[in-house]
Amino acid sequence: MFRATDFLGKCSKPSRIGSLLSKIRHQSRDTRAVQAYEPNVDRYHINGEYAKVDWCELGNKESSLSLCKSFALSPSPQRQTMLPASDCFKRIHTKASPQSAMNDCELSNDHSDVVEEYANLKWDELGFCLIPVDYMYVMKCSKEKNFSHGILTRFGRLEMNPSSGILNYGQGVFEGLKAYRTEDGRILLFRPEQNALRMQMGADRLRMPSPTIEQFVDAVKHTVVANKQWVPPPGKGSLYIRPLLMGSGPVLGATPAPDYTFLAFASPVGNYHKGYLNLVVEEKFYRAFPGGTGGVKAIVNYSTVFKPVAEAKAKGFSDVLFLDVKTAKYIEEVSTSNIFFLKGNVISTPATDGTILPGITRKSVIEIAQILGYQVEERAVAVEELFDSEEVFCTGTAMVVNPVNSITYQGKRIEYKTGPETVAQKLYEMLVGIQTGRIEDKMGWTVELN
Repeated sequence: MFRATDFLGKCSKPSRIGSLLSKIRHQSRDTRAVQAYEPNVDRYHINGEYAKVDWCELGNKESSLSLCKSFALSPSPQRQTMLPASDCFKRIHTKASPQSAMNDCELSNDHSDVVEEYANLKWDELGFCLIPVDYMYVMKCSKEKNFSHGILTRFGRLEMNPSSGILNYGQGVFEGLKAYRTEDGRILLFRPEQNALRMQMGADRLRMPSPTIEQFVDAVKHTVVANKQWVPPPGKGSLYIRPLLMGSGPVLGATPAPDYTFLAFASPVGNYHKGYLNLVVEEKFYRAFPGGTGGVKAIVNYSTVFKPVAEAKAKGFSDVLFLDVKTAKYIEEVSTSNIFFLKGNVISTPATDGTILPGITRKSVIEIAQILGYQVEERAVAVEELFDSEEVFCTGTAMVVNPVNSITYQGKRIEYKTGPETVAQKLYEMLVGIQTGRIEDKMGWTVELN
């Protein structure tokens, strides 16, 4: 019979649940035991070693115990699938008595005992890089069929056939959205249904089945709640959620994959760019072409910008600004964001005509700007307009609203207004205020997690 410390050593990782050691309370001896193991993710199954754990050593079994019980296996050596997310969802981060845990973790609707804790991170030092959290959400389906139920599983590696559609032909799309913690402790999502709709558009373009809007939003909710302790404190950042849809089944010829996987993982993040942007107009490489995939969030769109962006950064620029492939006379977008130009009371942005991604932050900024009284034009923006714009700013989920300090075109550097009195700053404050609950959401954009 393992002691409680042995049990926690089996089911926790130092950077994740280790802080829960301080919560273990000793009670009178109880001879009941639960199966415990160290999970190893393999084809969305869990296997591993089994051990008997004495309940009396575990006290109230706060979130770590409830979490481990949620994913407990029988002592059979065979692999077993994880519990459905609908079951796991209500078992994570919740206190339970030994008796209630033994009764299949039947929990009441009273969430007054939910453990609200932060992960052990230096929140003031967050950048935009992957910090693995505890869980991811996985859902599968076959060709010509629909997605059904998903599961929560430990964040970890995926096993995939070398001939899968995603590895051989890049058949995949992804999304990006954020969860914010408010000053009063609530957690908000921002327009997740818009991400779901955009994923459906991308899936259709690449001949893939896609989750319904309800399934997509539900997966995001489950992912955030399962990783609640990784949502940064107010003002310290956000939890970035990455839904991913891919052809995971094996193919040899250039055809759609027979099987598909949808998953959602997350990472706490800070700012994508630190400070104002200094862009350079790219005149040799192009991001997208008419009839291609520039208007959807296809995976294949992004690796093609690595080379020009790396070359620009080597010269001291923040990012590159792409032109249209037909004439090289019109502005399209930055490598990972949309772009806006201000002159007088008019804000102009390139129209999303198939080569430019219809950003959700872009859409939101347009609506806010119109509410604030600005005239917004979605049209072809000639590269010459760089020279007479007063302000320039970029928008995207990762960067939110980021002012542009300068753009260099054919060796000429044009500088723009930046600072606290700019239109870009007003738009940023309004948008982030809504996202974080500091400004009343009269638009109905935010979704609160219960």
